[in-house]
Amino acid sequence: MLRATIDSSIRFRLLLILGAAVLMVVGVSQLRKAPADVLPEFGQPTVQIQTESLGLSAPEVEQLITVPMESNLINGVPGVESVRSDSIPSLSLIELKFNRGTDILHARQLVQERLSQSPALPSVAQAPQMLQPVSSTPRVMMVGLSTNRLSDLELSVLARWTIRPRLLGLPGVANVAIWGLRDRQLQVQVDPNRLREHGLTLAQIIKTTGNAQLVSPLTYLDASTPGSGGFIDGPAQRLSVQHILPFGTPGKLAQVPIDGAHGLRLGDVSRVVEGHPPLVGDGVVHSGRGLLLAVDKRPGASTLAVTRELQNALEDMAPGLRGVHIDSSIFRPAVYMHRAIDHLTLLVIIAGVLAAFAIAAFLLHLRTALVAVVSILASFMAAALVLDAFGQTMNALAFAGLLAALTVIVDDATGDAHNVLRRIRENREAGGSEPARAIVRQALREMRAPLCYATVIILLAVVPVLVAEGLTASFLHPLVVAYALAVLVSMVVALTLTPALCMLLLAGVDSTRPAPAAIQRLRARCEEILAAAIRAPRPLLLVLSVVGLLGVALVPFLEAPSRPTFRDRDLLVHWQAPPGTSLAEMDRVATRATRELRAIPGVSDVGATVGRARLSDQIVETNSSELWVSMKASADYAKTRAAIEQVVGGTPGISGSLSTYEGNQLTGVLGERNSTVDLRVYGQRYAALDAKARELQARVVHIPGVRNTRVVGLPTEQPAVQVAVNVAAALRHSLKPGDIRRAVATDVEGLIVGNFFQQQKVFDVTVQGKTGTRDTVPRIANMLIDQPGGGQVPLSEVASVKVGPSPVDIPHSSISRYLDVVADVHGRSVAAVRSDIRRRISGVSFPLDYHAEVLGAGEPGHTSHASFVTYLIAAELVAFLVLQAAFGSWPLAATLFLTLPLAMSGGVLVAFATGYDDELGALAGMLAVFALAVRQGVVLIARAQYLRRRAGAVFGTELVLTATRERLAPILTSNATVAAAVLPFAIAGDIAGNEIVRSMAVVILGGLVTSTLLTLLVVPALYVHYGREAAVRLKWPLRRAAPTGASAQPQGGAADGG
Repeated sequence: MLRATIDSSIRFRLLLILGAAVLMVVGVSQLRKAPADVLPEFGQPTVQIQTESLGLSAPEVEQLITVPMESNLINGVPGVESVRSDSIPSLSLIELKFNRGTDILHARQLVQERLSQSPALPSVAQAPQMLQPVSSTPRVMMVGLSTNRLSDLELSVLARWTIRPRLLGLPGVANVAIWGLRDRQLQVQVDPNRLREHGLTLAQIIKTTGNAQLVSPLTYLDASTPGSGGFIDGPAQRLSVQHILPFGTPGKLAQVPIDGAHGLRLGDVSRVVEGHPPLVGDGVVHSGRGLLLAVDKRPGASTLAVTRELQNALEDMAPGLRGVHIDSSIFRPAVYMHRAIDHLTLLVIIAGVLAAFAIAAFLLHLRTALVAVVSILASFMAAALVLDAFGQTMNALAFAGLLAALTVIVDDATGDAHNVLRRIRENREAGGSEPARAIVRQALREMRAPLCYATVIILLAVVPVLVAEGLTASFLHPLVVAYALAVLVSMVVALTLTPALCMLLLAGVDSTRPAPAAIQRLRARCEEILAAAIRAPRPLLLVLSVVGLLGVALVPFLEAPSRPTFRDRDLLVHWQAPPGTSLAEMDRVATRATRELRAIPGVSDVGATVGRARLSDQIVETNSSELWVSMKASADYAKTRAAIEQVVGGTPGISGSLSTYEGNQLTGVLGERNSTVDLRVYGQRYAALDAKARELQARVVHIPGVRNTRVVGLPTEQPAVQVAVNVAAALRHSLKPGDIRRAVATDVEGLIVGNFFQQQKVFDVTVQGKTGTRDTVPRIANMLIDQPGGGQVPLSEVASVKVGPSPVDIPHSSISRYLDVVADVHGRSVAAVRSDIRRRISGVSFPLDYHAEVLGAGEPGHTSHASFVTYLIAAELVAFLVLQAAFGSWPLAATLFLTLPLAMSGGVLVAFATGYDDELGALAGMLAVFALAVRQGVVLIARAQYLRRRAGAVFGTELVLTATRERLAPILTSNATVAAAVLPFAIAGDIAGNEIVRSMAVVILGGLVTSTLLTLLVVPALYVHYGREAAVRLKWPLRRAAPTGASAQPQGGAADGG
């Protein structure tokens, strides 16, 4: 197959070269439009359902909304891996995580079917909303809206009905949440004293206001069935009847007569105003009140493309938004991405120029250098296009994977080109008449056979990551996929384009030209060192082998690298105040903080969100806030960040953290291996859960290896007004508990009684208590409740009104409340402790509907370290077997297998010396060095075997020296080219776009030193000592071609003992 492929490539060389030229042109054009992002898509297929229920406490949300939806609607959906929910005041969130690989559209369809079949929720909640799927790093822009000419309500109407729909319609946009939105309402604010004076009831006001509207959601009102306008037919024309209701302003609605009130109007007993519902969050723009729009993108959408669409849409709308200041620079990841792309483009150009010079300097033949350079460029371009064709975004990890494959691509291109040049020259010097086509074919085949084995081993190194499951593995998949594709593409290029280029450019090469004196002296010196190394004593080599064995044994136990950090100038501040902090207080604190941050010289823009917004990704209360800080491009990054941290930590009573948005989204990815065991207790009442968790904790604490046990998960509580109906007192006044609740809810929160339509917009009409009658606990206690038989009674006479604790957030897992007993593990394996805990709790009795389970190592979403270690050990064993198949010798396979860790030792030392030892880029650099060491070691041993088999050379020092001498120039050329290519990334420092690649480049530089020494010195010496009894054939023998030139005829040597 190799011969047929190479022959076809030579035969159609002009077509292949033309195709490569087209590939380069099309590739440059296509990659400019390819989706780009900072991070890959690593999230699990997830469906979120949010149900707004303004005014309900967290326990009421749980009881009335979350539990019915979980039990009757969500539980049992096929393909669901986990179900969790949160019930906070005014909001229920249910999150379903599906198995990885599930089609998100299919998952949404399954959930939507359950939603459509579910019984109606209580009218205290809005309809459940299924959120659109979003990217792993969804936020693409924060847009601030502020004005000095419009009211807050007018600005909110523009944002909700004009700006948001336009942005939602853009390609790639998944969601637009608005912080500070004040939905316009017509509010009939009832004065209870006036009602009492005129002998009216709240029900009369509700009935009058609702029936005055075109339509009402209250089914007991006539307006709930508005009917159609109808039409009339004339002799020649049909006319439809359109009803126009004039009640879209407070003044007109106030003139509506109250039913049964003898001429009294709504305005006589209430104040009709324009208002908005109670806020669940707010926005701070330019250190003042404003709206903050958070724009999220869909999975796979390009951040750059979506940003362009958003900017164009905002500019198009600007003429129609006079008086509104639009600030789209508060948070904009595209700015960082453009900066990173500019930096990487410059570094790639410099690296390419340096690599080309290195190739030319070592090959000393311009046309051969051209073959290598074009092959390298074609391999990278083809790999990038294949990634794009597979739907992969170009991100930091994909770029790192491509760069990690640099060692393979360069070694392929330079090694093949050099070998073809050498074989042609040897044939010319020997006076041979063999056709150039046969020489090129033979030169490439003798390289490809051992390199096929090397490629299999290289790909085996990344198989454990590819087959592993979980969050960390999914995050790393783009890196290893890009790496593996680049390695395979490089092999394809070496079998197709490289033969075509060699045949076109090298077929007419003359005999060898004398090398410069300096090069001759360098070669002579290298050969002296080689000869000395080959004669190294056996004990020394045995020690090196033992060290290599230790390195192989330690590989599965290496800790995962730390999360990558990015030098993004858009920073995110998380603020958390004590539970129960009011929205007004958080607004005040956030506004003051934005002023202080804007005063920092290096800060260009600041915006703040307080609480949450409808359909947003923030499931928090009003005591939480986020500040979005943008640095100037010219600011000193370290100093400005330190100044921001000082402001963040300078507010008493508020805890804060500072990070980049990318770092915030990477929570749970990579980092230290988990050394804890979670024992989860499920049940209904927190008091019983806590008691049972303490009982289990007492059992767990005595298990060997368990340290620092603790119970976590009890919800945080905040003060709440608790109204408890006294049933006996209520019945004395002919009141039912439901009557009292509805009356209080209408007075405090308000009741939507209808809707009015105006200029293609829909607004609510509500009835609620007058401002000032419901803003303190005593005033709520003195609230007047209408009695069925007439008259009113204060709320305090039929119910107790007091302030008590109430949970802020009630989480569910597997549709149940839970608490966790967390145990730190030291001195034993986590798996052993987990098994002991299961046995220890097996005899514990639980109340009805309570149970406990030990969370397994493979909890949903997490990558199991034990499984990964198993895959890694399996990959090592298979790699060893591949080496044995390549060499036909167990000793030779063991020789190279045990020395591979030594090849990476230089990179390890440099990583520890520079502090990069725990970085992801350093791990990718180790992979690159490993690949180079495998390739060069396999080819060197295979070359020695080839010389022994084909030329009948005797086994000994001279045989190994000859093989090493032939491989010296290709190895030095490849390694020098790689070093030149990665050098710009190593010295560029910590700049945008270079965060992962920098440590990779440094490790590759260090690893190249030891890899070169290992391949040229240690491997030949080990082969001399342990290869005497080795088999003499490769798995894929080169049978048909005869050796040509001096390279096939080693100069004597020790007697063959094999």
